[in-house]
Amino acid sequence: MASSGIVAVAGEALVDLVPAPDPRYYEVAPGGSPANVAVGLARLGVPARMLARIADDVLGRRVREHLSANGVLLDHVAVATEQTSMAMVSVGPDGGPSYDFRIAGTADWQWTPDELDGALDGPVVALHSGSLALTTAPGAAVLRDLMARAAATATVSYDPNCRPLLMGDPADVLVGVHELLAVADVVKISSEDLEWLACGTPAEVLEDWLGRGPAIVAVTLGGDGVLAGTASGLRTRRPGVPVTVIDTVGAGDTFSAALLAGLHRRGLLGADARPALREIDGPTLDALLDEAALAAAITCSRRGADPPTAAELLAVPK
Repeated sequence: MASSGIVAVAGEALVDLVPAPDPRYYEVAPGGSPANVAVGLARLGVPARMLARIADDVLGRRVREHLSANGVLLDHVAVATEQTSMAMVSVGPDGGPSYDFRIAGTADWQWTPDELDGALDGPVVALHSGSLALTTAPGAAVLRDLMARAAATATVSYDPNCRPLLMGDPADVLVGVHELLAVADVVKISSEDLEWLACGTPAEVLEDWLGRGPAIVAVTLGGDGVLAGTASGLRTRRPGVPVTVIDTVGAGDTFSAALLAGLHRRGLLGADARPALREIDGPTLDALLDEAALAAAITCSRRGADPPTAAELLAVPK
């Protein structure tokens, strides 16, 4: 039975300055990993609630307009007095992005507990978070507490989405990752993140992390597909989707959004569905991963974080 609940997404909603088609210029592109996930969910027909601190400045208004135009629910957004965070993006020959951030004292990291009052009210069946919001003080502790509390009523989804320039010592970050694995149900991480964290091969990490609590762990391998497993003992490797890569900005966020959308459509989100999620069968897991990989591939074929709609996914020949 399909779910009708809301997926809440907590974390940064910032502005990326991305290379324009004319290399002399940059374009303003609203982004931030959690915001990209919220947009991806909304485009796939899932009610998505953004939990973010968005400034009432020129860039903040651009972020708000972008989220609203994509159907993301903004009724729980906190209005921040600090400036909007900004990231300058460059794209390498392989389409992979690198980032130069301007985030000191900006809006995304200043959470107070009362700003999240009611964040999980209503039919919230899942909470997703990750990236800088869970490692940047002082707000990181507030959001990590929210994730711990959410586990009582909702599926908790987590993507470490590491940013080496800003997260400090990988060993310290890994300690925090392990703490969140104890409350997370669905975990997605890229092989690039694992390399930075220096915590083992994808296969080793899959076994280790599934033993720490999650129902599903998926390790994305770029063009080589995805390695995944479940708490009940399933292990699977799914191929990548061949695509002409423009850039990979937002591809991992799209994967997370599509994975959650697939679980939402199958009624596998929410605390009541946790036993079924932990006992998911092999064909269902493979179908979920294939849907997520296809969505991510479509994003890679377009400039910037531009996830597909449900109609675009359905239009792809099988």
